[in-house]
Amino acid sequence: MPEEGIPLMTHGEVLTYEEILRIVRVFAAEGISKIRLTGGEPLIRKGIVDFISRLSRIKEIQDLSLTTNGILLRQLAYELKQAGLKRVNISLDSLRKDRFFQITRRDDFDRVWSGIEEALRVGLFPIKINMVAIKGLNDDEIESFARLTLRLPLTVRYIEYMPSGNGDPWKNTDLLTIPQIKERLENLGPLISVPSDHWDGPAKRFRLHGALGEIGLIGAVSSHFCNDCNRLRLTPDGKIRTCLFSDDEIDVREILRSGGSDRDLKERLLAALRAKPERHHVDSHQFKKCQRNMSAIGG
Repeated sequence: MPEEGIPLMTHGEVLTYEEILRIVRVFAAEGISKIRLTGGEPLIRKGIVDFISRLSRIKEIQDLSLTTNGILLRQLAYELKQAGLKRVNISLDSLRKDRFFQITRRDDFDRVWSGIEEALRVGLFPIKINMVAIKGLNDDEIESFARLTLRLPLTVRYIEYMPSGNGDPWKNTDLLTIPQIKERLENLGPLISVPSDHWDGPAKRFRLHGALGEIGLIGAVSSHFCNDCNRLRLTPDGKIRTCLFSDDEIDVREILRSGGSDRDLKERLLAALRAKPERHHVDSHQFKKCQRNMSAIGG
């Protein structure tokens, strides 16, 4: 989190729940069956539980999940489960309170951990812990995160450090690749491959012997999974992004607010699918870092 914070959007710039629901209904009718709510932090938005309940009643949506920083999860986990949320991803880059504060600029580690415990208690499953491993920052905790899976039914996912946003310059020297992370994990014991299913997304799944949980490895930079990417991102201000690493966006908010039809929305969806790039170019001379921060895109 930048020390100065991030630029805030005005209320009028942000899509209303009704606008998002309309987009989801049109897109779901065209085959989209999986929705993830991200942020920023989605749980701070007023009325989020009721919104999730309304999303869960769209019959074509088979999987409804949420990515959160976990700070409000203890208070809301039960309501979210009752509303129809299937599972949560929790962004957590350190198990040390001092380092958590350094990364997030908030002294909230205990609140996050109690949120994880409450999510386990109410039966949100699977609970995935997303850890971005960065050389010299938190790479000494790789094994500590993996040990969590030995005693708790959590999925710890290691994600390569990705270049996005207009903050500090991204340096390749900070990148800890998935093969390097995997080598470190194998010091704890053999990694047993877990078969993937159609909800897995890009993670390669493994388990340590006797573990209650799993390990996921996501190599977005060193071994991109672009050939298998079927995701579109809808930004808070109503733009469709076809690739996390591209600033190309397709506007759907102007259709909603200018009297456009559902057919017009469908055409924008099809245009986005046609515009989806073959691959990103993070590891090539063609790469240009996208200017939106992750908090304005959605993870």
